[in-house]
Amino acid sequence: MKLPATEIKKIAVFRALQLGDMLCIIPAMRALRYAYPTAHITLLGLPWAKTFTERFSSYFDDFIHFPGFPGLPEQPFDAKETVAFLTSMQGQFDLLLQMQGNGTVINPMMELFGARFTGGFYTHGDFAANTDYYMPYPNYGPEPERHVLLMEHLGIPAKGNELEFPLTEQDQADFDALQLPLEPGNYVCIHPGSRGAWRQWPTEHFATLADYCVEQGYTAVLTGTAGEMPIVESVIGHMKHPALNTAGTTALGAMGVLIKNARLLVSNCTGVSHMASAFQTPSIVISMDGEPDRWGPINKQVHRTLNWIEHPDFDLVFNETKDLLQKA
Repeated sequence: MKLPATEIKKIAVFRALQLGDMLCIIPAMRALRYAYPTAHITLLGLPWAKTFTERFSSYFDDFIHFPGFPGLPEQPFDAKETVAFLTSMQGQFDLLLQMQGNGTVINPMMELFGARFTGGFYTHGDFAANTDYYMPYPNYGPEPERHVLLMEHLGIPAKGNELEFPLTEQDQADFDALQLPLEPGNYVCIHPGSRGAWRQWPTEHFATLADYCVEQGYTAVLTGTAGEMPIVESVIGHMKHPALNTAGTTALGAMGVLIKNARLLVSNCTGVSHMASAFQTPSIVISMDGEPDRWGPINKQVHRTLNWIEHPDFDLVFNETKDLLQKA
């Protein structure tokens, strides 16, 4: 390691993003924890991510809410809150890692934390304090592996690229409380929503695949948040067969149990696709953002990512779905 464990007692990881983005850094966090087993590791992120650190308590010891910064679109920016936040961060950490992105916007702010060492990604021509600990942003390959490359740049050996999603007894209890008429392996999850409308495959296509799954003897389970109910209802409205609508009823952990025990997940490229990757639940992932190689699951045998921007062909998606369902 470039920074011996004897020198690094407090680490902060900056990544103020959503669920799928966070799951993609878990392989890097696994390597980081292995390298610094006794360090106190804090995530600096969006408010929702406090529960993320609780779920991944093997890798994170603490959480601090990041209140926003000019140029970062993930949440509103409040100047007074951000200045107070930066003041409170002064000198708290031995190592601060920028794992937000290519660093164009955020790297100058990283130096305002006053950490002993700062590292992460940078873009050639933009600010980076010290290239011993910063590396050029690898604008290629799967998202999890990009962050593993950062660990290797810091002299931290990789510990695999597999995703994780730990489930708890409470998750199982929350799922059981729903009393869904389902048997493990006998249903298919259909998840037609995502945070951006431009990333949503047409609902009539989801409906056609859901009907096919029903015709093969599986229950079609429609999933989503309460806010995605109109999308889910649109899929059901296009279906010929009945479906089970769970939108707005499943907490994140219960959703994890549901996906883990599914025969197949069909979804847009969004958080649940990374959950399926963690569980190795077979999945059909429709990429509508033009970056299937970055965000699609790494295992191409268990998971099939279809680039709809380049190949808007429903038959391709249907044939991949048929193939996965036919595999033992």
